[in-house]
Amino acid sequence: MTTYSSSFHAVEWRNQALHLLDQRVLPHQHLIHEYTTATDVADAIRDMVVRGAPAIGIAAAYGYALDALAGRDLEAAYRVLAESRPTAVNLFWALERMASLGTSDAHTLVAEAKKIHDEDISANLAMGEYGASLLSDGSRVYTHCNTGALATGGHGTALGIIRTAMSDGKIEQVYAGETRPWLQGARLTAWELMQDNIPVKLVCDGAAAQLFRQGKVDWVIVGADRITANGDVANKIGTYSLAVLAKHHGMKVMVAAPLSTFDMTLTSGNDIPIEQRSTSEVTSLNGQAIAPTGCDAINPAFDVTPAELIDAIATEKGLIMKPSLETVALLVNS
Repeated sequence: MTTYSSSFHAVEWRNQALHLLDQRVLPHQHLIHEYTTATDVADAIRDMVVRGAPAIGIAAAYGYALDALAGRDLEAAYRVLAESRPTAVNLFWALERMASLGTSDAHTLVAEAKKIHDEDISANLAMGEYGASLLSDGSRVYTHCNTGALATGGHGTALGIIRTAMSDGKIEQVYAGETRPWLQGARLTAWELMQDNIPVKLVCDGAAAQLFRQGKVDWVIVGADRITANGDVANKIGTYSLAVLAKHHGMKVMVAAPLSTFDMTLTSGNDIPIEQRSTSEVTSLNGQAIAPTGCDAINPAFDVTPAELIDAIATEKGLIMKPSLETVALLVNS
């Protein structure tokens, strides 16, 4: 594996089994679950034990390898894993890469899953350098959801940029949006940044506009679950509104994502399937009802930010400035 120093691992392969840090109970509990079947890994992805597009792809690759180790039907393993989450393209990219080897040899498939994991860490470190190069000294950054070591193989995408920029002495303050309804910003991002002694202040999602109006933010930096050929970005619900606010207030928006997040088969964000999750995630909190009994709700897990609202996309191959069909293709196909 690429050298990466962290006090925790969201995804780890040990003793011929997959170990996942349960992100549903962080930061107050530190539980690690062991998985030995693709079906159980699919359940872990669906139930948000593991989340974040790159981490989901890595977990799926290991899940596929697990069924190879046990001599189970790999076509069935592919199907059950592919059905776990519909929006994050890294999931399908990883499964296709595993299946394209055309083998059921467990040693080969475990090695490939480990390679996918290792490459993700290397990609995060590279995009961290590219993204941080755009920041000035004393930068104040707003981020949304969780895009750190918990959401990836290690280091992170958007948080990877923040980590690198912090080590370069460029970060003055990070604001973490709470990210309803799963509160990944409050539970995960704030925790991660505090582990690395990066100055972070938690912000209610609805307070972002006032923060921007006061001129306290220079960059919005987020991750992505799928990027289409024209540079439209699907990310955690709430990203689109942040990009609109940033545009209005003259702030810049950067998206951080590995090349595996790009879906060049889709022309625009209009074609991205948006996962609709249980309404109970909106009407309750930690199992406690917060809305009237019988109250209906909507719960899209993602939204789409048009390319024209994005100033830069940082990848492991370099920066895409002012994303468009032309600029995306220039980098992705190079």
